[in-house]
Amino acid sequence: MRAPRDAGYATVETALAIPSLVLLTLALAGILAGMAAQIRCTDAARLGARAAARGEPPDAVRAAVARASPDGAVRISSEAGLIHVSVSAPIAPLSLLRAFTVRAEAVEADEAAVSENGESP
Repeated sequence: MRAPRDAGYATVETALAIPSLVLLTLALAGILAGMAAQIRCTDAARLGARAAARGEPPDAVRAAVARASPDGAVRISSEAGLIHVSVSAPIAPLSLLRAFTVRAEAVEADEAAVSENGESP
């Protein structure tokens, strides 16, 4: 009686495992790119909110945010003595990841409104 042969099983298992490892690596790279984009958006929103709170013109605020997050879209609003700056940007310039965006918002007290009321910041 012949013993069963295991020839070829290792090749098949490797052929099935390698695509899974590649997909896992790509998913982890996408997650890291998303985290980096989120941090850039958060930093850009904070930078823009501080600049707007100091009284810089909206164009200067948008330029500062664009330097911190080049692909970001900026929205600036003011309500009840508070400056709201929100920045949204795609995760990566790759077409596959461009569909996913991250968003961050920062709020600062408007220094001009605070000094008009006589309150200290």
